[in-house]
Amino acid sequence: MAVSSLSITQITLQPKLRTNHGLGFVFPRNSVNSHSRKNLKGVSLRRNTVVVSAITGASGTGIEKESVDLLETVKILDLKGNEIPISDLWKDRKAVVAFARHFGCVLCRKRAAYLAAKKDVMDASGVALVLIGPGSIEQANTFVEQTKFEGEVYADPDHASYEALKFASGVSVTFTPKAALKIIESYMEGYRQDWKLSFMKDTVERGGWQQGGVLVAGPGKDNISYIRKDKEAGDDPPIEEILKACCA
Repeated sequence: MAVSSLSITQITLQPKLRTNHGLGFVFPRNSVNSHSRKNLKGVSLRRNTVVVSAITGASGTGIEKESVDLLETVKILDLKGNEIPISDLWKDRKAVVAFARHFGCVLCRKRAAYLAAKKDVMDASGVALVLIGPGSIEQANTFVEQTKFEGEVYADPDHASYEALKFASGVSVTFTPKAALKIIESYMEGYRQDWKLSFMKDTVERGGWQQGGVLVAGPGKDNISYIRKDKEAGDDPPIEEILKACCA
């Protein structure tokens, strides 16, 4: 079925729609402002094109040593505002770590649900389920309240982990035909965008263009055995691929 740009707009711009999931992609309401233009000009071609990799193995992960070293310096916030090194999440255990586009994103809420649906498998293998979002602890707590996500949730207000892992960012990887169809599918399944979170200043100016990914790491700070970087919004890796990396 052909989908017109009008129909996409009608589906994605309905802040008062109700949902049964509470698990609610933001097309920023305004055109790209001057701050965003400056950010977009700084996005390298490499950052937009080298965006997908899946690696399995113990050490020699396939992730750049530079990224591993940078992760050692990254600190994130738990839901109470406590600062912790991100590598502590997998220092003494194995963890599946999902990186959201932002806490209001409908596609990220769907990803959270599809990972949480396999939490029993992860629990049986002693694997922790973690979600990190670029935003404040207030946004993170609202996300938890709305989605009832049963994994651990952390905030990265400085986007430091996203920069260390060189996740894709920019208009060209946010507004794509596949992403638009994924939004439609998500709405049809009952997921909704949180527009208040989505239009907070930091998300509009910076987080709205950010893409995420999924990694499997630990035990051991340098042991990143799998990483998948989203090449566009809604680019979920197959759940079987993640489970093979974390629980096989």
